[in-house]
Amino acid sequence: MKLPDILSFPEVKLRIREALAEDLGSKKLDATSFALVPKGEIAKAHLVAREKGVLAGGSVAAEVFRQVDSSLKIVQKKKDGFVIKPGDVVLSISGSARAMLIAERTALNFVQRMTGIATMTRRYVEEADNPDVLILDTRKTTPTLRTFEKYAVVCGGGTNHRYGLFDRVLIKDNHLAHWTRNGGTLAGSITESRKKYPNLLVEVEVDTVEQLKEVLVAKPDWVLLDNMPPPKLRKCVKLCAGICKTEASGGVNLKTIREIAKTGVDAVSVGALTHSSPSADLALDFV
Repeated sequence: MKLPDILSFPEVKLRIREALAEDLGSKKLDATSFALVPKGEIAKAHLVAREKGVLAGGSVAAEVFRQVDSSLKIVQKKKDGFVIKPGDVVLSISGSARAMLIAERTALNFVQRMTGIATMTRRYVEEADNPDVLILDTRKTTPTLRTFEKYAVVCGGGTNHRYGLFDRVLIKDNHLAHWTRNGGTLAGSITESRKKYPNLLVEVEVDTVEQLKEVLVAKPDWVLLDNMPPPKLRKCVKLCAGICKTEASGGVNLKTIREIAKTGVDAVSVGALTHSSPSADLALDFV
C-alpha cells in the first residue's frame, strides 16, 4: 500500500500548531508540568497500542512531539496502514519530560481519531469482500480536519471521493430542485455542468430508475444511486453498462455492505467511515 506523505500537506502542520496553541493558551503554559516536572528532566516514553486496529497518524503524532521540542529523539516503530495489536510500540520518544507531557494529549487525539477511522474502514473493506468495488469516504468530516481523516481512510484500504466542492461536480437532489424549478431538465444539468467545468468529472444523484434513464442521455461520468435496494441497484448497473460508473450510497452499514457490493456497482460510499468511527485506544507510557 502506497500512502501519501501526510506531512507534505501544508495544512497538516498548521493544524498541529493550532491544536497545541489551543492546549497551551496565550501564555503557552502547561501549569501542571511546569509546577511538578523540573525543566531539565530527561525521560523516555512509548506510544503504545491498547487494542487491535489499523494504524493511521503515527507520523502525525511524531510531528506533534517535534513541534513541541525539535530536540526530542523520536523513532517510529510501526507504519501507517499496518495492523497493530495490544502492546505494540508505535513511537519511542526520549528527551525532555516536560515536552513529552505537553505533546501527549494532542498527539494521542490525532492518532487515536485517525486509527479509529482506518480501523473502521478496514472492517468495511473486509466485509464487502469484493476487490473490484471501491469503498469511498464522503465530505462528512470534522471541519478543518478533512486531510487527516481522508488520509486515515486510505490507511484502512478505502478510497477518497472528492476532497471538497471544488474538485468534482456532484449534482444532488437539492441542486436538481433549483435547476428544474427554472425549467431545466435532468440531462441538461449534466450538459451545463460539463460546459462550464470541462476538466471536472460530473456525477449526478438519482433516486429512481426513471431518473436514471433521463440522465444517461447526457452520459455523466458517474451516477450516484441513492438509497436503492440491491435488486434495483442491479437493474441500474445494467442500464449504466458502457455509459458511466456507478456509486451506491445511503443506508450502508456493516450488515448491508456485502450485499450491496455484490450488485455490480463500481463503488459504495460510506459516511460512517468518518462521522461515526470510534477513536482507537492508544496511550503514552513512560518507561
